[in-house]
Amino acid sequence: MRRTARLLTGTALTVAATGLATAPAHGGETGSLLVYPSTTMPGSQVTVNTAACGEKGAALGDAGAVGAGVFTLAPSTHEGEAIGRFRVPPSAQPGTYEIVAKCAEGTKQVTGDLVVALNAVHEQVQPRGSVKTGVGGALGTDPVQTAAGVTALAVAAAGGTWLLHRRARGDGI
Repeated sequence: MRRTARLLTGTALTVAATGLATAPAHGGETGSLLVYPSTTMPGSQVTVNTAACGEKGAALGDAGAVGAGVFTLAPSTHEGEAIGRFRVPPSAQPGTYEIVAKCAEGTKQVTGDLVVALNAVHEQVQPRGSVKTGVGGALGTDPVQTAAGVTALAVAAAGGTWLLHRRARGDGI
């Protein structure tokens, strides 16, 4: 009895693991509506795509929740997905809105979320300032101290050159 239970449990685990291993690994899941960018500002353009309608399937999108109305999703060559675009109205209020797409053939419907924010920033920020490495900067930026340091280096270089010149002539040190 115990042996049969172990055998059935092992078989069930193997089937479950095999099922998980064969799940689609690419970004276009076949049951969701991908919204890009998922967070945007009023007046921005949004792209949606889905692979739920099949290889050559089209869909009708509805962004009425955010006030953008109806749009179409046309078949594309990108992983068999249908792709569409709409513009978020400038009057849209901050919040999370559900975007819906219904496949043209059949009754399949997929949804995705769009977050509208007033401060959504999509530009790259350039770094400013200095890097704190712990090297240099002991004298600071005072011009008098900098000039004194340069003068001390110049005197040391001139003295070293003079000593090397005397040694080369044979005058000794």
